[in-house]
Amino acid sequence: MQKQRRPSNKSLRSLDYLNVFLADVRDGVGPYLSIYLKASANWNPAQIGMAMSASAIATVIAQTPAGALVDRLRQKRMLIVLAAVFVSIGCIAIGLFPNLPVVIGSQIMIGIAAAIFPPAITAITLGLVGHERLDRRVGRNETFNHAGNLLAATLAGLAGYFIARKAIFFLVAAMAVGSIISVRMIREREIDHELARGDGEEGEEEDNEKHQQPYEGILQLLSDRQILFFTVAVVLFHFANAAMLPLVGQELAQGKGTSDTVYMSACIIVAQLVMIPVSNLAGRFAHTARKPIFLLGFAVLPIRGVLYTLSDNPYFLVSVQILDGIAGGIFGVLSVLMVADLTKGTGRFNVTQGMLNTAIGVGAGLSNVLAGFVVKSAGYNVGFLILAAIAVVALAVFWFCVPETKTGVNRNASPQNNLAKS
Repeated sequence: MQKQRRPSNKSLRSLDYLNVFLADVRDGVGPYLSIYLKASANWNPAQIGMAMSASAIATVIAQTPAGALVDRLRQKRMLIVLAAVFVSIGCIAIGLFPNLPVVIGSQIMIGIAAAIFPPAITAITLGLVGHERLDRRVGRNETFNHAGNLLAATLAGLAGYFIARKAIFFLVAAMAVGSIISVRMIREREIDHELARGDGEEGEEEDNEKHQQPYEGILQLLSDRQILFFTVAVVLFHFANAAMLPLVGQELAQGKGTSDTVYMSACIIVAQLVMIPVSNLAGRFAHTARKPIFLLGFAVLPIRGVLYTLSDNPYFLVSVQILDGIAGGIFGVLSVLMVADLTKGTGRFNVTQGMLNTAIGVGAGLSNVLAGFVVKSAGYNVGFLILAAIAVVALAVFWFCVPETKTGVNRNASPQNNLAKS
């Protein structure tokens, strides 16, 4: 039997609030930047792709060191505070001075912050509740995160339409302040920092020899075949996914005046409305098996890419975001749980998250660059089809090369058999 952790209601509620406020802070202004630069600053798609990629490149550089830092330091709450300050400064600077040097510099700051948030939040969560309750707690984290995105998207759409597009940047800065207050309310003494790095639980025998000794470094982690193939599948997924919504935003910004922010907010709202129940359900069903649920998230991405080519009607583009909600809700929960499974007992949970997110940053950055130049030379439909083809490859790699990671599930069984068991 694993020992059960009993964090206070105050810490758990504060973790809920943190996920709400960090919803739009984790990634800065995201797709709104694409609209703002297209409609207000008259940037071309290639320039926009460079600006969107600046954040991703900074994340690539900072992600693995950030994960290692979270593993090593006990001041995890302070890391979130500093990252939120970075996002706030960057967003305000973009809103006030939308020129190339400022936008690129601000995106770099936001990218560094984005490297810190995921491992720090997940480490705090694991340190509070332990492995046994992690699946439902991560599902709850993602549910509140998507609820926060829903709130932020609604406020951003209203601010962009009734005030100005740049008001969205100041909204994100305000949410960063809320996240600082929330994380400070989590009780430091209730976080088990050994447990938070994927170590420290007692009483459970591991079924895999690789979990009996902690990893000593990055090369040892990369030598794990399961982690390697999981990383490849996730990178391809984000390569296909990252540029889709920004491209939709650019299509919406063509000749639609200030209503483009309303349409973009509608895209985000629809996706977040779907992600809220999907995240909650994913956390519950993942207690039985991981892979069948994650396969569904991979499968809907290529369908979404093809559907974007069928019409540029704003209402149709918004409705396709239902699929984004399904994939996003599943991915946010299952990616964390599978990394926790693969690193359990190693003491390398957060650095592995950092390495995975570094790879994700590479995929996302290349996605925006590739899509920007493809759209400039061949049009939006060709861009969407190329991204859909990459999504098919991601699905194939995950299906055939990544095993079930949940303890007690037959890792060699077919996806269909695991699905039947779940």
